[in-house]
Amino acid sequence: MDESAYLASYDRSRYVAPLLSVDAVLFTYHDEQVKVLVVRRSRHPEQGKWALPGGFVDEDADDSLDDTVHRKIVEKTGVKAPYLEQLRTFGNSSRDKRGWSVTVVYTALIAHQSCAPLIETVSDAKWMAVSELADHELAFDHGMILQAAIARLRQKALYSIVPAFTLPDEFTLPELQRVHEALLGKPLEKKSFRRRIEQADLLIETGFKQSVSGRPATLYRLKPGAGEYTFLRNLEQ
Repeated sequence: MDESAYLASYDRSRYVAPLLSVDAVLFTYHDEQVKVLVVRRSRHPEQGKWALPGGFVDEDADDSLDDTVHRKIVEKTGVKAPYLEQLRTFGNSSRDKRGWSVTVVYTALIAHQSCAPLIETVSDAKWMAVSELADHELAFDHGMILQAAIARLRQKALYSIVPAFTLPDEFTLPELQRVHEALLGKPLEKKSFRRRIEQADLLIETGFKQSVSGRPATLYRLKPGAGEYTFLRNLEQ
């Protein structure tokens, strides 16, 4: 039997397979707080609990896991997340009451302004501050998943400009510093932070300034590929 004949006769249904899904820990920055998108489950199991957005792989609609997570994020926010990174895989026989389950988890970042209009009209989805989530029991093992994602993003805040993806396309250096500080839970020295960002040459001046009280602040946007840059020393040093 050659390979084509073997594949033609292969019966997938003979083998029990784990449930396969993706989940997204979707971060934004709003009202001086880092927030995560959560959805309230309308069905069993874990009905009524808050959970991370996600769902099962659709073999007809999705060619890859990235396709699945992008599809799920668009369903809830109306836009495609500009930053997406696979975090890790969680799987065991007890995380889902329906059976042996595997979920591939992604960390995603998005600007609040880009998706707020849709989310405000969806009753089962909301942005919740990271500090507020500690008071809620999330569905499945999503609490543990959330903690792993927060730890990863905090590391990103030390060594990269990735947190900028939670801001609008155009932002000021003070706004960028504040989102880093919100993630790290501590202030950063202003001159040192700005020097490190400027030396890395990751931003483009837009030619416009933000109209605020006091001295207008220069607006910047990220250069292509800026999210891949890693500082040699963390931003606290």
